[in-house]
Amino acid sequence: MNRTKIIIAENHAILRDGLKSLLATSSQLEIIAEAQDGKSAIKLSRKLSPDLILMDLNMPNINGTEAMQTILSENPKIKIIALTGHKSEEYVWVALEAGAVGYVLKDDTHGVLLTAIEQVMNGHTYLSPGICDKVLQGYIKPDIHSDTSDRSWFNLTKREREVTKLIAEGKKSREVAEYLSISLKTVEKHRSNLMKNSIYTVFPK
Repeated sequence: MNRTKIIIAENHAILRDGLKSLLATSSQLEIIAEAQDGKSAIKLSRKLSPDLILMDLNMPNINGTEAMQTILSENPKIKIIALTGHKSEEYVWVALEAGAVGYVLKDDTHGVLLTAIEQVMNGHTYLSPGICDKVLQGYIKPDIHSDTSDRSWFNLTKREREVTKLIAEGKKSREVAEYLSISLKTVEKHRSNLMKNSIYTVFPK
């Protein structure tokens, strides 16, 4: 099995070193380069075509979200996980809109980061457990002037809310079914309803 080739884009050397040490524990991952700013991340992605980039949102020269947009416009096959200390809902949406398929907090555990990488490389989107509640709050109390008001949490049944919460935490359909003691078919039906409400577009399958 080919190892996942990763670029770490982080402007703090200590954090880059820490990430390298953590990821080195997995035989399936390979750090192929490091970038200390957005401009370097763009250049390295062009040269090396990584499978995945761990991208800090706040970097000099070109920030993380701008770098994401440029990188993905040139190579949409690259997966990007935003790695940040920002827990505000607006940062999550900005990162996702820029093309990130994962959002991990810098104070998350090693296990959370590895889970995020696994989920993302399997074609899913992953949100850190530390920000799931904040994201869902955007649906519970949507801004009446925002497009999210059309995706109100109140449009969902109690069971759909439970399913949504578990999905936002990175659980797969079969895991959700087992956790809630319902059939896989029922989970898939709830998924279909969630997609109709447009609440579910950023969560993993």
